[in-house]
Amino acid sequence: MTVIAFLGAGSVVFTRELLADILSFDELRDVTLSLHDINPERLETAEAIARQTADQLGCRPAITTSLDRRKALEKADFVINSIQVGMYPATVKDFEIPAKYGLRQTIADTLGVGGIFRALRTFPVLSGIAQDIQEVCPDAWLLNYTNPMAMNIAYLEAVAPKVNKVGLCHSVFWTVHDLAELLNIPLDEIDYLGAGLNHQAWLLKFEHRGESLYPKLDALLEKDPELRRRVRMDMYKRLGYFPTETSEHSSEYVPWYLHHDEEIARLRIPVGDYLQISADNVAEYEKTRASLQKGEKLDLTREATEYAPQVIHSMVTGTLRRIHVNVANHGLISNLPEDYAVEVPAVVDRLGVRPERVGALPTQCAALNRSFASVGQLTVQAAITGDKRMVRQAAMVDPNTAATLTVDQIWDLCDELTAAHGDLIPEQLR
Repeated sequence: MTVIAFLGAGSVVFTRELLADILSFDELRDVTLSLHDINPERLETAEAIARQTADQLGCRPAITTSLDRRKALEKADFVINSIQVGMYPATVKDFEIPAKYGLRQTIADTLGVGGIFRALRTFPVLSGIAQDIQEVCPDAWLLNYTNPMAMNIAYLEAVAPKVNKVGLCHSVFWTVHDLAELLNIPLDEIDYLGAGLNHQAWLLKFEHRGESLYPKLDALLEKDPELRRRVRMDMYKRLGYFPTETSEHSSEYVPWYLHHDEEIARLRIPVGDYLQISADNVAEYEKTRASLQKGEKLDLTREATEYAPQVIHSMVTGTLRRIHVNVANHGLISNLPEDYAVEVPAVVDRLGVRPERVGALPTQCAALNRSFASVGQLTVQAAITGDKRMVRQAAMVDPNTAATLTVDQIWDLCDELTAAHGDLIPEQLR
């Protein structure tokens, strides 16, 4: 019987979606679901969601829970990781302290000082997870959803190269999904290839029946000036390839937008957006918990299946799928760093996840990706070496931070964030 361990199962909305997807496959209706969280109340809620989901779908998986991570990993074939170290209070600090210095952020979970400090909080836990997997379930596949994705996969490759691991993110899929709706073309008729870095990959191919869809997108943008008032559209028109993450995300990975009031207004950039998203997630958790306590049914409606259930189903059944994944860059993209993680297409079946070599990205896309990767490389090296200066250097080379603050301000900001996060930051970096 297939055993699927959920780490961070208390992320109940995401857990609910994954469970609905997994248990909707006929071949996975009798799996063992091993749920783990460090918060007893959230773990209890996750268990209730699992049992309610199974009941509504008419299946009977084995469901176990444990506050002990190693116990939860016993006999696991797959480990889904969706932890958030520090939770909402840490996110608030990542926004409010930089804002005092005049540094604007939108999501702050991937790059910039928010991404750097989220990574530094997460790495020690990832190291423990990797060690536990090697000792408890060495053949298991670690399916990571936790951000900052590229930094986390690069760190895991450095400290645990033998662990089977892949980073999963839906941004490429949903980018194509939304463009298909915009162009009024059925999604299943579109052929596409995305590659780059997680949250800053590019649609290198975007075709319908063998013809590029970019001319149709260009024509639509010419007719609709309001559509042009989005960061992604602006980047596409200037760079020639569509970026595969939202405008909110994309705005804080480059030096061009957030430092300028007029650009924020022109492109309708929601500064601090993730604070409200995080607050909404907390509210949704409370709503879901209350609904379960009342015996109400869960909304299991899904427009598309998440990647982790697809990966699991393909490895269990041999069903061949092609998705986009985040993996160590071992020659996959030739003009990006070898010691970092990249997002590329991959095929999945019983043999596992096999990423495809893309070759060289367009020069302008690779140039942006390299500045993005430099921040992550320095952050990973800071954690591995214990060199505090590298944390500050990562912030110094971050495009948005460097465009906004002086070097003294950057160092002071890093000092303040380090103190604010306290024990969540590795001791050697405090």
